[in-house]
Amino acid sequence: MASKEASVAEKGSASASASTAAGGQLTLVGGTGAATASLLHEPSVAGSVIETSDGLGGMLLIRLQNISSTANLGVKLDLKKIALKCRNTEFNPRRFAAVVMRLREPRATALIFASGKMVVTGVKSTHNANLAAKKFAYIVERVGFRPNEFVDFKVQNICGTADVGFPIRLEGLVYAHSAFASYEPELFPGLIYRLVSPRVVFLIFVSGKIVITGAKKEKDLATALTKMYPVLVEFKKTQVAPLPGPPAITTTRGDESTTVAMEEV
Repeated sequence: MASKEASVAEKGSASASASTAAGGQLTLVGGTGAATASLLHEPSVAGSVIETSDGLGGMLLIRLQNISSTANLGVKLDLKKIALKCRNTEFNPRRFAAVVMRLREPRATALIFASGKMVVTGVKSTHNANLAAKKFAYIVERVGFRPNEFVDFKVQNICGTADVGFPIRLEGLVYAHSAFASYEPELFPGLIYRLVSPRVVFLIFVSGKIVITGAKKEKDLATALTKMYPVLVEFKKTQVAPLPGPPAITTTRGDESTTVAMEEV
């Protein structure tokens, strides 16, 4: 069931509120309806899939793959003490100067630094990112530290994937949009397209698969794909090469025609 878009919590806020994108055609798929007070502290799948207009009268789906966010607990931490008293943690100061802590619900990973700053990743909705940050702060508090009541939570990057459903001529696209695109097939098979507004980056592959990253709001992913889809349609491949294999021979017998694949000698 479609639910309203979960907006990113503003800087200094500790909770995400449900809002509708003004004037947009953005729908979140997989939600359970309007959020109630009892659901604010439960993991949610809302936001894992975004349905948006393709700009030509159709609809496209964007699947969120990862959301990276940061928070500041506002207190100095003893990482060794946290690693010894908490489960599902890793701490190797010789390799990395942060505690790696993992949650099961919602499934998330945090990098906790001695300065009190924290990076939360691995979630697929802003609601779960905010919820995970609160749970990590609660765990740190149970160890013996006193983080700030209002965690400075901020989404830094949202990554999603989409499929336009047709192959794309990457060479023609990079030639026509050389100011925004770069394509080096010897180094990387995808075309890199940097959109100015909203400020996101596309990784476009010849198969029609797309990776969208760099957005800070779910609405930016939808707006960017709506702008980009008509450009991709313009460079749609009309003639697709057949699959590799032995060539086929067509034989005609009266009114019947039979296609036989040649066997390799």
